[in-house]
Amino acid sequence: MASTGFTSFLWFLAIVAMIPIALWLLKRTPVGGNGNGAAAMRHVSTLALSSSQRVVTVEVGTGEGRRWLVLGVTQGSIATLHTMEPQSEAPQPGTPLPAFAQMLSRLRSGDRA
Repeated sequence: MASTGFTSFLWFLAIVAMIPIALWLLKRTPVGGNGNGAAAMRHVSTLALSSSQRVVTVEVGTGEGRRWLVLGVTQGSIATLHTMEPQSEAPQPGTPLPAFAQMLSRLRSGDRA
């Protein structure tokens, strides 16, 4: 009888020890939700406006359902500023952008290139 109680206690300890191991494994598999999130969302660019305010562009979705979201991020909230079709390529850091005056003159003249 005593060995049956000891065996039951060992099984109890084994099951209790397997719970954290199972949770750790579940966290690292697609079933745990970690697998789909990375493929469905991607960081495109960030522009810091101040120490606590940023404009962030993220790509969400896959295939034909892809969209770029332009988000305003502050310490207290995140707001969608604009939604647009994905561009062929995100601007690389350090790439010179046309000056505002040049862009404005092109728009006024009708040249949208």
